[in-house]
Amino acid sequence: MFFPAYRPRRLRRNEKLRALVRETELSVNHLVYPLFVVPGKGVKEEVTSMPGVFRFSVDRLADEAREIADLGIPAVILFGIPEKKDEIGSGAYAKRGIVQRAIEAIKKATPELLVITDVCLCEYTSHGHCGIIKDGEVENDLTLEQLARTAVSHAKAGADMVAPSDMMDGRVGRIREALDEAGFSHIPIMSYAVKYCSSFYGPFREAAESAPQFGDRRSYQMDPANAREALREATLDVEEGADILMVKPALPYLDIIKTLRESFNHPIAAYQVSGEYAMLKAAGQNGWLDEERAVLESLLCIRRAGADIILTYFAKEIASKIS
Repeated sequence: MFFPAYRPRRLRRNEKLRALVRETELSVNHLVYPLFVVPGKGVKEEVTSMPGVFRFSVDRLADEAREIADLGIPAVILFGIPEKKDEIGSGAYAKRGIVQRAIEAIKKATPELLVITDVCLCEYTSHGHCGIIKDGEVENDLTLEQLARTAVSHAKAGADMVAPSDMMDGRVGRIREALDEAGFSHIPIMSYAVKYCSSFYGPFREAAESAPQFGDRRSYQMDPANAREALREATLDVEEGADILMVKPALPYLDIIKTLRESFNHPIAAYQVSGEYAMLKAAGQNGWLDEERAVLESLLCIRRAGADIILTYFAKEIASKIS
């Protein structure tokens, strides 16, 4: 029987050989861990649809931050749930708002841990949409001013990076302008450049109490059917001053991650969202998958597609496996 001179299996015989020729590496340095912050004291409550993920009050964040830093995870991204909500999301930029106090608590406990803040209004508005409502629709340009105020307030509180997730047109440019004017030209922007209107966000909306009270977000988040539009969105954000481009969700959109990687020299981030986490957790708990292997494989695939940074709720669980 004839065999070609090259046999691919030669380099798969044992782990030493496989490691020697491995094309993609996954390190703890690539991970960002999401944190949910809620009002109250002494709060650490599990999100029912996301086993192993908790919501914390500000006074419980110091211990959590130390644990995250001790695992070698370099960064967290903060999502806040305020005590009160209103139609314009004013709690998002309140001087002593939930996220502002959370930033201070984390930086005091672990100065070396990078703190990224989600910049959006959906957790703070009484209607649950990501912007200001006018005549029954989200008004783009009025929303920009609220987002800019929010980003500056986060920077003043000590945030290392801001991450606008609202998908309003022009928001990166307005935030960049506001940060620069306020003396924060050194603060980078990680833009949710390509955020799809996805069914995989369900568990997050429970955790962040951010489900819209009417309609949906299809008028501002991207249509899952579109790929070329992702390039237009990312190009605009680069032109407006984005430092990092994010794709959200991750696994259903590996082709989009790859497209951005091939089209831009900017760092690419990907968000392994709550629905992705919940599915893998459920399958693991039911014995349908080897959870650890499936998680590591999924993250490796996101890296292989081109992501430099992965936001994932699995960060703490797998940090010791890959550091």
